[in-house]
Amino acid sequence: MKEFIQKRPIMRFQNGELVDAEDVIVSEFPLTIFVNNEEFATMVCSPDNLKELVYGFLASEGIIRMYNDILSFELDENKGMAYVQTSSPISIKQENYSKRFIGSCCGKSRQFYFQHDVKTAKTVMTETKISPHECLYLMEEMQKQSDVFQATGGVHNAALGTTSSIMIIRTDIGRHNALDKILGYCILNRISVRDKVLVFSGRISSEVLLKAAKIGVGVILSRSAPSELAIKLAEDLNITMVGFIRGGSFNVYTHSKRINN
Repeated sequence: MKEFIQKRPIMRFQNGELVDAEDVIVSEFPLTIFVNNEEFATMVCSPDNLKELVYGFLASEGIIRMYNDILSFELDENKGMAYVQTSSPISIKQENYSKRFIGSCCGKSRQFYFQHDVKTAKTVMTETKISPHECLYLMEEMQKQSDVFQATGGVHNAALGTTSSIMIIRTDIGRHNALDKILGYCILNRISVRDKVLVFSGRISSEVLLKAAKIGVGVILSRSAPSELAIKLAEDLNITMVGFIRGGSFNVYTHSKRINN
């Protein structure tokens, strides 16, 4: 596996002067995905948990739904290529998917196609409840375990857990990638998510909210703010959205019935 972080010589201004120093920098890794020998997408990501990333990305795009939908998977890290063969015939061109480049930055660099979101973002039916104390605890635990962020400040973190503990944490330079790694982990390990909670370090945009719906969790916790469209989608998709979890307080934006005070 390629190195997640690199050490680089820099000049640092401190105490009124420039001095030689060393900094820890996150790596960016371009990964091109081929589906049934057709180029599907090139994404810029952090170079770890790449199989999870590919599985989760293809599931979020509606190419696959479960583990058995992929017949074979091959990863060539030296070339930055992932080759996927699906168990059922599917043509990227016939399904009107466009070959595209997906950057690591946030916002409109990542394309979402409404027709595919309709297929994969379902209304969440779970009745899992979580207490205020558990919301605060899960956020604190994710931050404690986020070693790469503490070292670099240059990544997004996503975690999946029960109401009482963190199960896994995934980190990436792209916030969508971190969530896809969570989804891929669940697919590869056949993990049911109906009773799980998603914990996220960044703001909850509409795209992030749709990712949560595609993963299937009923509760998403964030340290940051949501967008207006994300709130509307959370209302429609029956997802409890909790934001601004910091300093012992938070805001509940939707479906507060799951917050068991």
